[in-house]
Amino acid sequence: MKLPIALPLMLAPMAGGPTSPELLAAVTAAGAGGFLPGGYLTAAQLEGRLGELSDRMVAAGLGDSPHGVNLFVPGPTDRRRDENAVSLYSQRLGEGVGRPDWGDRDHYEDKLRLLLEVHPVAMVSFTFGCPTAEEVTALHRAGSRVLVTVTDAEEARAAAAVGADALMAQGFDAGGHRGTHAVTKIPNRRDALALIPELTGLGLPLIAAGGVATRGDVQRLLAAGAVAVQVGTAFLRCPEAGTSAAHRDLLVTARGTKVTRAFSGRPARGLVNDFLLAHDDQAPAVYPQVDQITKPLRAAAAARGDSSQVSGWAGTGWAAAQEVPAAEVIASLLP
Repeated sequence: MKLPIALPLMLAPMAGGPTSPELLAAVTAAGAGGFLPGGYLTAAQLEGRLGELSDRMVAAGLGDSPHGVNLFVPGPTDRRRDENAVSLYSQRLGEGVGRPDWGDRDHYEDKLRLLLEVHPVAMVSFTFGCPTAEEVTALHRAGSRVLVTVTDAEEARAAAAVGADALMAQGFDAGGHRGTHAVTKIPNRRDALALIPELTGLGLPLIAAGGVATRGDVQRLLAAGAVAVQVGTAFLRCPEAGTSAAHRDLLVTARGTKVTRAFSGRPARGLVNDFLLAHDDQAPAVYPQVDQITKPLRAAAAARGDSSQVSGWAGTGWAAAQEVPAAEVIASLLP
């Protein structure tokens, strides 16, 4: 699979705000590529973001430049097994929590239909699991290449079995959610550089992700066999990013990162703050219900600029992130 980009760099689909249409348009203008995040959005909201991205592309003279969309694959839930654990965690969090929705599938089917019938894109990537073989076939017919985020060889084999065109090889250093296919799975501690040799035997192109902060990081991953490198954290402080003010503050004041289930129930690497320290060992491995009950707390904290209570997702290279335009970030990473 030949990626439809000029440079071997891709913007990660950082859901919840950071990867905005403005940021993706700026990255595309600089010759790289990337994915618009579809997670947490309705189909109508995703269509609106795609429309905004198209408008920005046209305004920048980029025409219909190729780009991708990332979707979260809904996993199975067991309300009878998990409801008590979620209720106990909700009580621990106190007032202002949200209500868990046990039927939530993140509007997956509606968004997939949008990408198949209304607004096809060059690439569709999947996180938290694999699409079905039938969905992959349908996306191929619509002209889309299919990529799947994987964290180990088992997940990679599952992606190859449904017909994926490429793998997003996510290492332990990556910011935000680990792409583990099972919510209860304990993530391995292999970085992207160690993961690449485990996946090369499948014969699929690999896009490496996780902890990429320097030109040297990019060079090592490409030399190891990746066809491109996906970067997220390095763009968080760019003026084009939709990163909240509280998240931006945390990127300056934090002292480290940690993988936690405290905010969403899924393992995710974030900047250490008071919320993470208080609840890290209490959150059950239940998604998206834990995410739903903490969402109002996180939103209220972001609105008042309280960085101690937000989910400040970031990879291990967070300290290298600079407050510069996206084009400068790309120039600093190019091998």
